Amino acid sequence: MDPIETHAKQLGRQTPLPASPEAAELDRVPNPHADTDYLARFTAPEFTSLCPVTGQPDFATLVIDYVPDRWLVESKSLKLYLGAFRNHGAFHEDCTVGIGRRLVAVLEPRWLRIGGYWYPRGGIPIDVFWQTGEPLKSVWLPDQGVAPYRGRG
Repeated sequence: MDPIETHAKQLGRQTPLPASPEAAELDRVPNPHADTDYLARFTAPEFTSLCPVTGQPDFATLVIDYVPDRWLVESKSLKLYLGAFRNHGAFHEDCTVGIGRRLVAVLEPRWLRIGGYWYPRGGIPIDVFWQTGEPLKSVWLPDQGVAPYRGRG
């Protein structure tokens, strides 16, 4: 059986946006280069969630870097998972760290980091960073490419 058919349930199908991050399925596919250390990066420049207190929207750029082991995240399922936060109330720290931990639980990567670069709420930008440990010395780790806050945009 084709490994994509085995592990990617949403790829190639019309799939509605999940009602919540908890309801979202993250699909994984076999890594064809599991014997090689390399960095994969996803950048989500239009991430949105809701303030759990006011219900107002919060906006961020998320940058997810990981060194895969046996599994890759299937990008459509990642897009749907991140989109499920659009109507989800959570603080910036909860969203950023929670996404990182969920990816680690599903993918079991050799290493992962996530940077959440949030636009100001109440005049204060809140940037959140989380990683699983020390980066691998064998992997080129570029800067995440999001400037420190100086009126981003």
